[in-house]
Amino acid sequence: MPLRDVPLEYPTSKAVAADRVVAAVGLDDPAKKEIAMKIVSSAENSSLNWKAQYKYIEDINDGRGYTAGIIGFCSGTGDMLDLVELYQARKPGNVLAKYLPALREVDGTDSHAGLDPNYTRDWKTAANDSVFKAAQNAERDRVYFNPAVSRAKSDGLGVLGQFIYYDAIVMHGNGGDSTSFGSIRKRARGKAKTPAEGGNQTTYLHAFLDARVWAMKQEAAHEDTSRVDTAQRVFLNKGNLNLNTPLDWKVYGDSFHIG
Repeated sequence: MPLRDVPLEYPTSKAVAADRVVAAVGLDDPAKKEIAMKIVSSAENSSLNWKAQYKYIEDINDGRGYTAGIIGFCSGTGDMLDLVELYQARKPGNVLAKYLPALREVDGTDSHAGLDPNYTRDWKTAANDSVFKAAQNAERDRVYFNPAVSRAKSDGLGVLGQFIYYDAIVMHGNGGDSTSFGSIRKRARGKAKTPAEGGNQTTYLHAFLDARVWAMKQEAAHEDTSRVDTAQRVFLNKGNLNLNTPLDWKVYGDSFHIG
């Protein structure tokens, strides 16, 4: 879908003041981070109970092999391999260690070679281990959460904008292809300035979401754009730049609420 033309707007003094208020608390605030985890889980797992997802694993037939854990680590994209390597470093000889050679071989493919038939069972066993849970948290933060929040803050974005960046990196990664987070951001900045560049935050975030929707529609597995249209865009249209509760949204037809 082509991007709609978004007129550049420059913030009034009132808007500037609002942006300053928005910037006071970040998505890395524990309460806000908890909200972020729940919203992402609603899209990734159709549940607000993100802590129940450590054990999640299945092949969703998106060309990425197994998708698993709290953030959708994939056997075909390298982040699952990084996770299991971290787990091995922290707890040598764990139940998943024997799969490291296979994970290295299937990286970049959707193959299960060397993983079936017991990998899913062993993943669920590992998910009962606090060391593995902590490793999932650490990789989520290192690869996705921290880079997204840092980039958003440097762009002058508040909590909602930081979440919008985070959700984009979770789905699209931070690589160099045309649908990656970096390319989405570049496309958005071609339509509107970031607040750090003197632009209006709401205008810029609409441009970013437009670019995100375009990127999602380039891949059949992501062509349902409701996690933007009936979630993030709803918060933005309501002016909820701080991602304050209560929150109501829909993803893939399911309704969710955080009080």
